Amino acid sequence: MSTESIRDFDDVILGRRSIRGFKPDPVPKSVVEDIVSLAIRAPSSYNSQPWHIHIATGEALDAIRRDSTERTASGTPPSFERMESGVYEGDHRQRQIEVAVQLFEAMGIVRDDKAGRDAWTMRGFRIFDAPLLMVVTYDKRLQGGDIAPFDCGALSNMLVNAAWSRGIGSVINSQGVMHSPVIREHLNVPEDQVILISIAMGYPDEDFPANAVISKRRAVSEVARFIGFD
Repeated sequence: MSTESIRDFDDVILGRRSIRGFKPDPVPKSVVEDIVSLAIRAPSSYNSQPWHIHIATGEALDAIRRDSTERTASGTPPSFERMESGVYEGDHRQRQIEVAVQLFEAMGIVRDDKAGRDAWTMRGFRIFDAPLLMVVTYDKRLQGGDIAPFDCGALSNMLVNAAWSRGIGSVINSQGVMHSPVIREHLNVPEDQVILISIAMGYPDEDFPANAVISKRRAVSEVARFIGFD
């Protein structure tokens, strides 16, 4: 790939947004390998690199979509393997609501449109109809601590930004691993790994309304404290 096609770092960070509508075009394996080769430069505690990345397309991904949606539709309870994040309240919950409102407005889903909201939810279990799925796992012997998931978060951040630099959109998707037995079966995830998170990837469909949504960010002054500066 020519250097002209690789986006400037600031453009990547400021321009990247979550993509929830994809073209059906497959992502070449060489591009995926390029993305992963950049992402594994992510920092980790004492260079422990606790992560593994399971990458699916084609029939394996179709089987995950099918079984995840069937389990959801039948009322099968979620079965996450990772630690729960707890209840989001206050400002945290408000920010979740704000981005949901942005997305629903973009998609023309009104508040009392239950069918529309349900259909939107099911898109997540279908991996947003993306042509590529990445599932991040980590070594089970590290389960119970928070450093390994933290390190995998750094990897996930690198994956989505490296993908964007190559023209590939993505969205980090908890729904994709909500039915962990489905992931474990169709990706043949070893028993000594914990399934943490999934990332849907593909070429962005610029005509998909939700792809234009840019989530709001707090100002630097709200996030950072500066001590000892003039």
